[in-house]
Amino acid sequence: MSDLIGMYPTWYVPQIGTAWVMGIIGTIHVLASNTSVGAAVLFAMLESRAVRENKPEIMQYIKKYGMFLLVFSYIWGSVTGPGIWYSVTVASPRGISALIHNFVWAWATEWIFFTVEVIGVYALVYTIGKIDPKTHLKITWTFVVSSIATLVLIVGILSFMMWPGNDRWYLTGSVFDAFFNLNFAAQLAERGFLMLTSAAVVGSIIVAAIPKGDPLRRDVGKTVAQLGLFGLVGGALAFMWYVATLPPNALLMLKDRLPHWFGYVDFRVTTFMPLAITSLLIGLYLLWVYLKPHAVRVPLAAGMVVILLIAGIWPEERTRESLRKPWVAGQYMYSNQIIGRDVPGLGIQDEVPIIAKEGLLKTAAFVPADLRVITPQNQMQAGRLLAVMSCSNCHSLNKDGPLRPLPQLLHGTTDVAMIQGFLAGPLAHGTVPYMPKIDLPDDEQKALATFLAAVNAGTVDAEGHLIARAAPAAAPLHTAVAQAAAQPVKAKD
Repeated sequence: MSDLIGMYPTWYVPQIGTAWVMGIIGTIHVLASNTSVGAAVLFAMLESRAVRENKPEIMQYIKKYGMFLLVFSYIWGSVTGPGIWYSVTVASPRGISALIHNFVWAWATEWIFFTVEVIGVYALVYTIGKIDPKTHLKITWTFVVSSIATLVLIVGILSFMMWPGNDRWYLTGSVFDAFFNLNFAAQLAERGFLMLTSAAVVGSIIVAAIPKGDPLRRDVGKTVAQLGLFGLVGGALAFMWYVATLPPNALLMLKDRLPHWFGYVDFRVTTFMPLAITSLLIGLYLLWVYLKPHAVRVPLAAGMVVILLIAGIWPEERTRESLRKPWVAGQYMYSNQIIGRDVPGLGIQDEVPIIAKEGLLKTAAFVPADLRVITPQNQMQAGRLLAVMSCSNCHSLNKDGPLRPLPQLLHGTTDVAMIQGFLAGPLAHGTVPYMPKIDLPDDEQKALATFLAAVNAGTVDAEGHLIARAAPAAAPLHTAVAQAAAQPVKAKD
């Protein structure tokens, strides 16, 4: 048997695909984490005013928002955080392994700061009115520093997933070359500003809960709205900087491959329709909160949080994930977890030539023994396994699946030779910039093409099972009688 490459079993979720599972969990987590970091800055601003101007009533708002934060961010965040780890570990085990091996100490440091952050928010909430104001303010600033530190460390890891920015990291393998990549500062600025806006939108719920006649409602409402508007303007400017730091494959995705409703302006400045509309709507809402804080109602404020989640964070996170294609980490590991280039600094070898020579079914570890050699009897199941291993992290195998359905993207063709020609041509030579280079031997190409053609033809489903054809319907009774009457009558013997 050939030497095996370190491929893990593939987790395939029928219909929706693994990416949607990770995306849904991640979107909820991002709202919770964004709100926490932004709220830390808001708390520090408000409490500094409370101490400086001797306004202890402001602390009541901080306490109410802090209690809400404990449930909203630290319970939901604590549930969705491990959910992200679980889903990415089973969906892309080599991808998460690559990040851990590159950033193990950065991640360990982030966990330390996160522990301080969690302790800090509890101490902040439960010591209000129980210790002197200046000591409490120190606790609040500790919460701020630990929150921002977690943001900085996580963004260094996330931005490396986009690309290192230059070839130096491939030669050194240095964690600093990976962390301080070309995309780091721009993504940090964009996320930091938009966290302020998230905290303001969520914080408007607490503003709306303050009694109408209370002067605190107007005082705090204006501060919350100002912070949110500042974050929105800063985020828009940082977004243009962020686009300027994207790699060529990401710019191509923006221009040609994302859905048309995302919109496109020119090569360097991009606008996403749902994000632009959502930003405008949130901006108008925050301006209204600033001008008329007494008019804010809890149902409306809660509705704006839902809009922020569904029409703001979800498309933004979905787009960011799409822009990395065909890579999942550092532009050396493809989205299907096959290593696509040498990294001498870490002793990592390109696996595409190995697979092209030996075949994916022979070199991947977790392949059933009866599928390692393709025969006429197992060709369909071998083809499906190749589709799952090579394609399912970015595509659903169902014709009508929501995650870029692979059969549909082949224009519904049932021509095995035509599909195999695409596999042997553009895909094998890596000339499709937003797709991994998938160079398979002839027998594996044919098996994969046969499976995809059969799905398009409707003879097998996405699981590779034969689809039973319905028996011809029985003729209606009056038709059967008419047919019998038309038969010639034979004389009896």
